Amino acid sequence: MFDYFEGIAFKEIDHDYHKTVNKGHGRLEIRECWVFEPAAWSDYFRTLDKWAGLQSVVMIRSQRQEGEKVTSETRYFITSLAAQAAKILQTARHHWGIENELHWVLDVAFNEDQSRVRQGYAAENLAVIRHLVLNLLSQEQSHKVGKKNKRLRCAWDVAYREKVLSGFTALC
Repeated sequence: MFDYFEGIAFKEIDHDYHKTVNKGHGRLEIRECWVFEPAAWSDYFRTLDKWAGLQSVVMIRSQRQEGEKVTSETRYFITSLAAQAAKILQTARHHWGIENELHWVLDVAFNEDQSRVRQGYAAENLAVIRHLVLNLLSQEQSHKVGKKNKRLRCAWDVAYREKVLSGFTALC
């Protein structure tokens, strides 16, 4: 669908568009968002009636340039948000900001990127445990240090470990 729309440069297509350009830290980032309401194109959506609350179909293209290296990514979404490209682009950026921040914390505190566990459900089970421990460490406020240091202290100090684990009952 979007291939067709792009082919005709979105002419005569009722849509909303928004573009952001960010420059800093030696890189240029361009994000573009096209969004339309699928009801007008219901003949092209076989299962439109099965998506209760569907308001918009979205295409976001992100381009990043660092020095001579240019990368581009296109993502497609359906959403219950109104067809407002600026709001949807902001929401998508906010979501990925949270995802990236969580990944960074897990990698710094648990060295998660170095994990080579791949068989069965082991990787998923360990991810659940890491998230649980991360939440426990976040709840513990008596020491104003990073999560990596809190984790190390749990390994060395039985009383501190028990204090952190006592937060588990609050999570249940």
